[in-house]
Order: sequence, then structure tokens, then C-alpha cells
Amino acid sequence: MTTNIRRQSLLDTLRKQPGLSIPDLATSLDVSEGTVRNDLNALEQQGLLTRVHGGAVLRQQEHFQNNSFIKRYQHNAAAKLAIAREAAALVSDGDSIVLDASSTIYYFAKALSERKRLRVITNGFEVARELAQNTTNTVILIGGVVNNESSSVTGLLSEHIIEELHFQKAFLSCSGFSLEHGLTEVHLAEAQLKRKVIESSQQLFALVDSSKFGKEDLTSVARPEKINRLFTDQHLNSEWSEQLRQAGVEFTICEDEAVSVK
Repeated sequence: MTTNIRRQSLLDTLRKQPGLSIPDLATSLDVSEGTVRNDLNALEQQGLLTRVHGGAVLRQQEHFQNNSFIKRYQHNAAAKLAIAREAAALVSDGDSIVLDASSTIYYFAKALSERKRLRVITNGFEVARELAQNTTNTVILIGGVVNNESSSVTGLLSEHIIEELHFQKAFLSCSGFSLEHGLTEVHLAEAQLKRKVIESSQQLFALVDSSKFGKEDLTSVARPEKINRLFTDQHLNSEWSEQLRQAGVEFTICEDEAVSVK
């Protein structure tokens, strides 16, 4: 296999399974980990991907519809990738799930590429487009008012649709998290829709990177006791970990190569 063919195979593998680590990629391509690292560095120099600790994230600016989503997609990429990869283990073939429009949930959607026959409801353009690539999935993008900045749909029509449905699992992110108010949102319409989602779901899983802890935005979405499990990244400090334990919040710290369950 030539270097160019191998690197194209590496890119194809990352498109299909974005959560793969360097050891995983080495096994998949039947090469050494050193070769994978060299290839990732070369592809980063070509502007095709961004190196993160333990792996890489493809650069897909041309895929997205607006610059705001691109910026959020790139922010804390390693943390979001680790969180998405671990939370995806909760989803089985044929599950009915509801997802928000956040960039963290977009990473989560990519991590579900191997699942089949999922029944998905989302208000996120990019999330819907990603999951619809698997033709075994049934993906419903709910209707309502288009918010181009967040690549989402909200409003009364969206809420009425959610009220009529029932989901096994909801996977949501947020713009801020505190122990007093739980998940918080800066956009009122997004917050209202997420409340409806939680009411219609059997379980709530929160995907929250550590940069959002201690930040309280405009309105609360779900208090901590509503969350079945919270997924965050390895940069969460020990003080926050202890506060979560004392509050009885079940959480998972997702690391690049390992996971710590609390």
C-alpha cells in the first residue's frame, strides 16, 4: 500500500468511525502506531484534519451551512469527541432517541455511524444530515422556526410534535451547567423545546464538556436530579467531581484513551 493510498484509507476510516484512537487506527490499517502518527501529522499540515490528544478530527468546514456551527464544532473538539464516543455505547440498534442541535451532539451522531435502524428525532440540521447518511435509520427533522445561527428548528410547531411522541433516550447538551439550576440555555426557544423533549423521554443523558461547568445561562432546562447520567471530559477539576458526588449526580469522566465512571 502506497503512502497516498494509506492516508486516503485513514481519512475514509475517520469519516466512518470518528471516535477511533491511534491504536485503533493502526490495527484497522495494519500499520504501526508511529506510522499513523506520521500520517496524521502530514494530513494536518495539508489542512485535512486537526490533531487531538489520542487521535484526530476531520476538518469539515465545507460540510456545514454556517460559520457559527463551524466555530462551535472546532471548540473543545477533543473533549467533545471523547464524550461522544463513550455516550454512544448507550445506544443499541433499533433505539428511539431524541437529540438536540448542539455541536457536541453532532459528534455524538457521528459516533453512531455503526448503529442500524435507529429512530431519531432532532431539531438540528447537521445532526439530521449526519444520521440520515445511514439509510437504515429513520430520521425526523421536526418543523418550526429556522435559527440559522444554531442550525436548529424551534417554536410551537416543534413543541407540539414532541408532545405527541415518546422516546427511550434523550441526549442533550447545554450552554451552561450548575448544581443549582442544572442544564441551562442561552436561547429561550431552545430551552423550551428541550423541556418538552425531557417530558417525553424515559431517560435523560447530558453531554457537557468541562468548560460549561459553573456557567449559568438565561434559563434552566433540567435540574440535576432529572439527569440519569452526565458525561463530561477529563479536564473537569476534582472540586466539581466531588460536588457532583455529594449531589448524587451519576457521571462519567471521558478520557482520550480511557473512561472513569463515578
